Amino acid sequence: MQTRTAVLHRVGAPIAVETLDLAAPRTGEVLVRIHAAGVCHSDWHLVSGATQHPLPAALGHEGAGEVIALGPGVTRLNVGDHVSLNWAPACGTCFYCLHDSPNLCDAYLDPIWAGVMLDGETRYALRGQPVYHYCGLGCFSDYVVVPEQSCVRLDPRVPAAVAALIGCAVTTGVGAVLNTAQVKPGSSVAIFGAGGVGMSMVLGAKLAGAARIIVVDRAPAKADQALHLGATHFVPAGDDAIGEIRALTNGRGADYSFEAVGLPAVQEACLAAARPGGVIVLAGLAPMGSSTNLPGAVLTRQEKTVKGSYYGSAHPQRDFPLYASLYLDGLLDLEGLITRRYRLEEINAAYAEMLAGQVVRSVIEFEA
Repeated sequence: MQTRTAVLHRVGAPIAVETLDLAAPRTGEVLVRIHAAGVCHSDWHLVSGATQHPLPAALGHEGAGEVIALGPGVTRLNVGDHVSLNWAPACGTCFYCLHDSPNLCDAYLDPIWAGVMLDGETRYALRGQPVYHYCGLGCFSDYVVVPEQSCVRLDPRVPAAVAALIGCAVTTGVGAVLNTAQVKPGSSVAIFGAGGVGMSMVLGAKLAGAARIIVVDRAPAKADQALHLGATHFVPAGDDAIGEIRALTNGRGADYSFEAVGLPAVQEACLAAARPGGVIVLAGLAPMGSSTNLPGAVLTRQEKTVKGSYYGSAHPQRDFPLYASLYLDGLLDLEGLITRRYRLEEINAAYAEMLAGQVVRSVIEFEA
């Protein structure tokens, strides 16, 4: 079959919408009709070259849709299931899966970074040549073939755009708060970055009962949305930000400081914003090969704890349905994260507005 797909042909090039050939699902795979896919900065890292990946690549890793065909051996899914896509599939049997860290499963790392399915081949092709799958998905596409393990069934009452965000931004941000940091009620939280992940952290901190939720971002226009989602304060990024955070926390700094940008300078500011004895959580993906100055003298003398949070320390089969349920119960305002909706042909405009700081999270919507 054929499918319209957003493809990056070379670093720095505009994203092209191509008509690709899509092979049928093989053993353990399913065919999903995509209804919505989130516009995430991680895909842009391929365009900028900050993340190295085989090209040409089908972009998109934050998607949701409906299962329309099953390959041989699929046992957990049925045609008609509404699913959110999980870009970190887990085998269930490796060391990390058995130690309740399926987000760190290493069984699928090699094929995912090679841009292929688990059998070492792609399902996308353009004029007979392979097109690689970003994150094993490539879901800026009308249709996608993915492993069964990459699908998490959700309540069909969850709108597709919300289900898509659960597949990355929500799980990364809310999970960083609830799973990685385990924020305590009444605590103070500083969040650097007011994109989809950072604003999901706001929702997570509100759900956890944090008393002060301070958002730091370079775009003052995001202040109203941050406050609407549950932040208690908004601080413009800059030289005065750390001082303002300390002034809002009795001179000490925040109990928990979260970074959701992926820049070393912001990660260093995140360290400075935490009080002695505080917890720093780095959730943004910094460019490959970059380094961050987190001085050991400060960590030791001030007993600060630095944690990495990959995919919100998530157990997707557990957490995706949980976040969907909290949304349906009115406890997570996931619709409030969505700033704009686009058609696939507008994908370059969507990324331009994201880079300009004009949106929190945008979604590409596909025809029903």
